[in-house]
Amino acid sequence: MKEASPAKAYALHLGVIALLFGLSFVLPEYHHGLLARIMVLAVFAMGYNMLFGYVGLLSLGHAMFFSAGLYGAGLAVIHLGWSVPAAFAAGLACGTLLALAIGMLALRTSGVAFMIVTMMFAQVFYLIILYFASRTGGDQGLVVPQSARVLVVGGTSLGLTDPTVRYMSALALFSIVLLVTLAIVRSRYGRVLVAIRENEERTKMLGYDTFSNKLAAVVVSGTVCAASGAAYALLFGYVGSTFASVQYSILPLLWVLLGGAATTLGPLIGTLFMYYVVDVTSGYTSAYLLIVGIALILLVLFFPRGILGTIRQRWLGWLP
Repeated sequence: MKEASPAKAYALHLGVIALLFGLSFVLPEYHHGLLARIMVLAVFAMGYNMLFGYVGLLSLGHAMFFSAGLYGAGLAVIHLGWSVPAAFAAGLACGTLLALAIGMLALRTSGVAFMIVTMMFAQVFYLIILYFASRTGGDQGLVVPQSARVLVVGGTSLGLTDPTVRYMSALALFSIVLLVTLAIVRSRYGRVLVAIRENEERTKMLGYDTFSNKLAAVVVSGTVCAASGAAYALLFGYVGSTFASVQYSILPLLWVLLGGAATTLGPLIGTLFMYYVVDVTSGYTSAYLLIVGIALILLVLFFPRGILGTIRQRWLGWLP
């Protein structure tokens, strides 16, 4: 596969960021808000892609990392009265520490066992949220007060409930994670992760500590997912146990597969495609899931490696 030069790869990603920035000035109000939500959830998918796409570890527990960030930030604001930056940092810390602890345990397994173990840990996390319903809100969840969702920058107060501020905040997070992800996968460490995915035993024979490298990937993946969760709580003002359910561990897998696993822009394309297919079809019929299912089957038939993955395989081999 032909590899793009660093300048070409970064130019493509900066172009995507510039396009998203330009769209903020022309999109109707509804799509403006929807795209902000998609960018935040695309960060969730990018975190998942780091582990699934580049290391080859199939997890069904990433909802707990997203929810760790979600509740870490949301509860810090609601119960402790922390500021937006402090609450976001709390969400990141919760996700990072949880990913480190889960990684140390789950990575002692592999394959299907790893998938089952991560799903079990996620289910335990979900039940903990329900058990402490007096603090977490349980099934009903909690609403983050609008008055607390204010970011102070240089003496200027920016309300995260403002559509423009919310969109730009989502874009800033997405841009940072996208460029950091690109830097990681193009680095020596990124190549080691791909080597582990392709043949872990041979990678060990070359002298690499595969456990440490995989653990680092779990921590990076969990931190990115937690960043998405923390941003979701602060930008959209809601934390709920639904986000910790198995469904939210399956969704990022679906988004990554649709967009193209082990591609840096695939998670965005998959999330964007899935969201708009559901949004458009649900406006015409109550049986929209049937149409969504047919669309997904066609996509798998004609784009077996996902949208961007198949484009890279067939036409643009330099795509990162």
